[in-house]
Amino acid sequence: MSGKWKEKLGLVHIYTGNGKGKTTAAFGLALRMLGSGGKVIIIQFMKAPNVYGEQIKGEECGIRVESYGLPKFVHGKPEPDDIEAAKKALGRSREVVSSGDWDLVILDEICVALGFGMLDVEEVKELIRSKAANTELVLTGRYCPEELFKMADYITEMREIKHPYQRGVLARKGVEF
Repeated sequence: MSGKWKEKLGLVHIYTGNGKGKTTAAFGLALRMLGSGGKVIIIQFMKAPNVYGEQIKGEECGIRVESYGLPKFVHGKPEPDDIEAAKKALGRSREVVSSGDWDLVILDEICVALGFGMLDVEEVKELIRSKAANTELVLTGRYCPEELFKMADYITEMREIKHPYQRGVLARKGVEF
């Protein structure tokens, strides 16, 4: 399906904050775009492939999901292989964002990579500036630098008020991953 509605695309979204739901919201938008006939790609920073439910079902639904994380969590200072994986994801993101081939591009957890110092904010600002005119772009993750807010059309902050983790309930398959 094509149409004039795609000519209205091209805005920048940021989903950030310490609350749950940033990736979930982005995948919801991806499904909406897919259901409207758009092409969607999600580049995941800091998430290993084939671990999270949204990766598997997203692909089955027709969303392209590329994950560049390693099968470990980054705590404190990232290791060189974590930084290398983030830079690889950034390189791929540059290609995708500027190509004009995608109606919606989601850079999942890119803000976390920025927060951990794995990427430079100037590189991400340049990536946003290089975005194809009719590509809708979403950046997710906690720790989003406020200087990116000036470049965004939508900013949503997820705020944690209560979470089962506070009671010792660990991440559960189907809900948190």
